[in-house]
Amino acid sequence: MANTTPKALNPLSLLIPLMLCCWLSSSTVMAAAATYNVINFGAKSDGKTDSTKAFLNAWAKACASPNPASIYVPQGRFLLRSATFNGQCANSAITITIDGTLVAPSNYGVIGNVGNWLQFERVNGVSIRGGVLDGQGTALWNCKNSGKGNCPSGATTLAFTNSKNIAIGGLTSLNSQLFHIVFNGCQNVKVQNVKVKAAGNSPNTDGIHVQMSSHVTILNSKISTGDDCISIGPGTTNLWIENIDCGPGHGISIGSLGKDSNEPGVQNVTVKTVTFTGTQNGVRIKTWGRPSNGFVRNVVFQDAIMVNVENPVIIDQNYCPDNKGCPGQASGVKISDVTYEDIHGTSATQVAVKFDCSSKYPCSGIRLEDVKLTYRNQPAIASCSHAGGAALGSVQPESCF
Repeated sequence: MANTTPKALNPLSLLIPLMLCCWLSSSTVMAAAATYNVINFGAKSDGKTDSTKAFLNAWAKACASPNPASIYVPQGRFLLRSATFNGQCANSAITITIDGTLVAPSNYGVIGNVGNWLQFERVNGVSIRGGVLDGQGTALWNCKNSGKGNCPSGATTLAFTNSKNIAIGGLTSLNSQLFHIVFNGCQNVKVQNVKVKAAGNSPNTDGIHVQMSSHVTILNSKISTGDDCISIGPGTTNLWIENIDCGPGHGISIGSLGKDSNEPGVQNVTVKTVTFTGTQNGVRIKTWGRPSNGFVRNVVFQDAIMVNVENPVIIDQNYCPDNKGCPGQASGVKISDVTYEDIHGTSATQVAVKFDCSSKYPCSGIRLEDVKLTYRNQPAIASCSHAGGAALGSVQPESCF
């Protein structure tokens, strides 16, 4: 009779296929996560050698990869001139991890008239993690503040244009010549744990600017600058801003809007859990006093703390810098359905709530709920012009509707 006892299994017969499987899997993972270190493309971390070409070559490799790719910037200071990182890429998952500092040229004339220092154009699925961007803008600010003229306009530090699925986390932007971070024509953007640092007298150094973009989220960030901490331009929809420390700066501003007669509107904006310290404005909507088909609607300002803020709550529809092109005209921007809820703190001026709306298109649907703003330990004042709405709960200063 044949022996039917099962043969003992050789442990190696099980282990070898398992090892092979794991090796193949790890090889696949390695292939799928190619990393391009800028040092290997000739970048120097001495802060003096121009590393622009090395960064662009690393980007070209990552962009051409059919699999997700990573660009790594190690510790050190890397000097870059103006650089544009173009799509369309072969993959939609490029991660740029920065452990070091990218430095703009100390001579502001080198990039002062090019518009942007670092620009990403028509990219999809780009993430930036960590790092410092040093715009070295102090000399240009001094030039502008001197009043002598003949200064370049300056370069925005980091710009994303016509891009989607963008994530920025843990980034620090220092001393930008002009705006720090700009999103123009972008969809699905998430910014978190960002720090913006510039002097309070640095001109036009908006922290984060969003325009012609949708589904943008800005979270858990600290912004100290010489202009708006966050500015919201035409064509912005579905914007969520939460847990922001702002100051010094000009506050969080929708606008200025209505500079052009034909302009897309702003809608579905939420700003919540923000502390404003010593800023020129708190939550502001600003439009030019001239004809326009623009609009602002469905906006919520919630849970804001004001610490010695000049204009804690303000709508200004008579913006007319240098009194050119708009005196005597009414703003065409229609503002409606704006809610101010849980706004507390101190005003540096007696008028803590000011609604200076369009005489042609008065503000409508303004809602104040649980507001308490004081001036020198006394109740502050509210001022209304062409504004209509309602006050709910405890509102101080007393509503002027």
